Amino acid sequence: MFGVRFWGVRGSIPVPGVETSKYGGNTATIQILTDIPDYQIIVDLGTGVRALGNALFKDPSVPKPIKCHIFLSHTHWDHIMGLPFFGPIYAPSTEMDIYGPVSFGNSLEQIVAGQMNYEHFPVNFSQLECITRYHELNEGELELPGGVKVSFIYINHPILCLGYRFEYKGKVISTCFDHEPYRNLFADDPENCEEGEITAQMSNERIKNFFRNSDVLIHDSQYTEKEFPKFHGWGHSTFKYAIEQSLESGIKQLVFFHHDPNRSDEKLDALKRMCDRYINNKNGKLKAMPAYEGMEIFL
Repeated sequence: MFGVRFWGVRGSIPVPGVETSKYGGNTATIQILTDIPDYQIIVDLGTGVRALGNALFKDPSVPKPIKCHIFLSHTHWDHIMGLPFFGPIYAPSTEMDIYGPVSFGNSLEQIVAGQMNYEHFPVNFSQLECITRYHELNEGELELPGGVKVSFIYINHPILCLGYRFEYKGKVISTCFDHEPYRNLFADDPENCEEGEITAQMSNERIKNFFRNSDVLIHDSQYTEKEFPKFHGWGHSTFKYAIEQSLESGIKQLVFFHHDPNRSDEKLDALKRMCDRYINNKNGKLKAMPAYEGMEIFL
């Protein structure tokens, strides 16, 4: 068995309510599903991780104490803010290996556990009895027990951010959260314009090749093409860009992710129809859909 389950699909801030009940209002959390019983694989600790923690406790097939390998795309708050509400951290003997990039001088532990300083939360992380190990990542790869290969590459966001590629039994699930296409910053500089354009193209091609031939690609698509010019530099992609990258790199199934907090269910439904038409006009065989909480994909 190899698959993925979505527990939080929203970007920036949780947005519960009637207008987001279909796709969900929790921030980014996904669970990589395997037939390895020894541990769980989680990507990001958004508010969706609260429900995931509760489900792990209730599931009799999950061995106790719970063991997790948690991969963080980056440490912006919407991707880590669920940690204080992740039930397993309060259980003695829970084991967590937390992987992620860091920048600006603080360690991964300081950034993640720092959310539970008394200034922010009534329970300090030092009071917990869970076993936590932190692994600061650059680009590279590692292999988890049981044969899950995890590769990681830097993607384009205002803070160091990683895209992940999970490979198991010949299948691939990839994540490209919080990514903006590289662009030429020297467009108005005649002396450096050509070099800047080449650099941007090479960077975009490198990322596209990293995700090439994935069975599932979960890709940031916070904006439409019309919205995007107002948000250059914020570190997010458009639906059209995610589709084009997927068509060019042989992706079998594209999942739109990190929905804008102002995007209602009705608007996401309309964008889904628009994307279907665009793919059909390209004669593409790509299957594409917006992520929703509770969605499962098995390969």
